[in-house]
Amino acid sequence: METSTQSELIDIAVLDDDLDFRNYVEDFLSDEGLYEVRTFAHPDDLFDSAQHRLPDIVMLDMKMGEFQGHHVLENLLSRWPGLCVIIVTGYPSLEDMRATFKMKVFDYLAKPFSLAQLRQTLKNAVESFGLGKTPHDRLRERLGHKIKMLRVERDWSLKDLAAATKLSVSQISSIERGANMPSVESLLTICRAFDRKPSEVLAAIEF
Repeated sequence: METSTQSELIDIAVLDDDLDFRNYVEDFLSDEGLYEVRTFAHPDDLFDSAQHRLPDIVMLDMKMGEFQGHHVLENLLSRWPGLCVIIVTGYPSLEDMRATFKMKVFDYLAKPFSLAQLRQTLKNAVESFGLGKTPHDRLRERLGHKIKMLRVERDWSLKDLAAATKLSVSQISSIERGANMPSVESLLTICRAFDRKPSEVLAAIEF
């Protein structure tokens, strides 16, 4: 029996001056059913589009005729630090790889690559960046992680926090793991135990 999910499509932007390659990648990824794909031949078009809606992943060709890929990469990461960028190039070199990884790109694909390689690289990116989750999923996980960090900062065990809040150890554990969202009452109780306002905790998770 299939279960329906509310996961969002992962938004991928592809910047490459090769029309055949853009079409090839777009067709493959669209058929996967997991991705929404936008393709661009000119960096300015990518930047304009990203201003309105930032993609989850950017696949960036490093060799685009008049456009220098490393300049585009610098511009991308200066505007949107932490953006997941996967470098794609038909002219790989060890020097290029070292330079791009220093700029904190996620991965490097050398053309021609197999569909299996592309699928695995994107899967790794999705897992590393927590992509494709609903806003509710992300809120639950970030809030749980923040509560765990507050507990660790105080050097409290789960039992210590349970005693301070009158919640059960299993309830707190499920909240910290992101398995369950705390009720408003539970969140207020937890925040009081840490001498924090709920607004401070929510602001800290940048949601």
